[in-house]
Amino acid sequence: MSAGWVAAAVRARALVGRCPGPAATREIARGPTLDDALRVLASTPYARSARTAVDLPGAQRAVAATVLWQLRVLAGWLPPGGARLLVPLAAGFEIANVVSRLAAPDGDAARAPEPYRLGALETAWRSLERHMGTPTELRAALIASPWGDPGGDTPWALVTGMRMAAARRTDTAVPDARRWARARAVLLLARERFVHGRALPEPVRRDAARLLGPRAPDAASYEEFRDCLPSSARWVLAEVGEPGGLWRAEARWWRTVGAEGGALLRQGRDGPGVVVGAVAVLSVDAWRVRAALASAARGERAREAFDALV
Repeated sequence: MSAGWVAAAVRARALVGRCPGPAATREIARGPTLDDALRVLASTPYARSARTAVDLPGAQRAVAATVLWQLRVLAGWLPPGGARLLVPLAAGFEIANVVSRLAAPDGDAARAPEPYRLGALETAWRSLERHMGTPTELRAALIASPWGDPGGDTPWALVTGMRMAAARRTDTAVPDARRWARARAVLLLARERFVHGRALPEPVRRDAARLLGPRAPDAASYEEFRDCLPSSARWVLAEVGEPGGLWRAEARWWRTVGAEGGALLRQGRDGPGVVVGAVAVLSVDAWRVRAALASAARGERAREAFDALV
């Protein structure tokens, strides 16, 4: 393994070593108020969140921005071309930028949150940002980019297409994350089909069939859908007998990604697997912290939900 990958692996482990972890996150969740939780957060790598946040959405967004900064730091340590490994794993930030702009009144950029700046980890954000005038223009920009055609120009079709494309791109480009990408596609497909009752745009259906087999996108019921999934993806629904329990499957996905990412970090050979494992652990830690902040802000019932999630 090259010296560049060895240096990146050392940096990856150092970043993960600073994570608060489950125990500290529970302390954040027990804060009787958001201000109390932010005071605990001030002693973690998310300290900037504690300094700048004025409300729960702002605090949660700042936590996510911290993770993106960590990924950008990690990308800078990778050997030439290595940052391509992280681009699909950072796709959620680009999707969040699009969601924020689509949700802003009249698509007004000035009324949307400051977009995440991805640097070398962007897929096509600068191009998408220039074409956010109308959903039709955005769709055209997506078609011309690695995201591909979402299959429609409604806000739902645009975002759903990007989310399934992110799973497809991760499956192709990041072998160590393939199991997570396919399970993520399961959750997206199950929620759209069996919770919201939506028909999939054709490009989304094709991506789902590629990831999960030809029967999954057309399953007539949740039970049939679960039964026809490949073993590489079925695990995420193993304990969820009905669509109303998908929140438990989502939590299981996060916990599994964290555990398997940790295993990649501990493997003996430095290389891409260690970097992918670090991205997984950093992402899961931020997910826990965001949930803990919500718990502190919303009171006792939210703390019970937090305990059930993590």
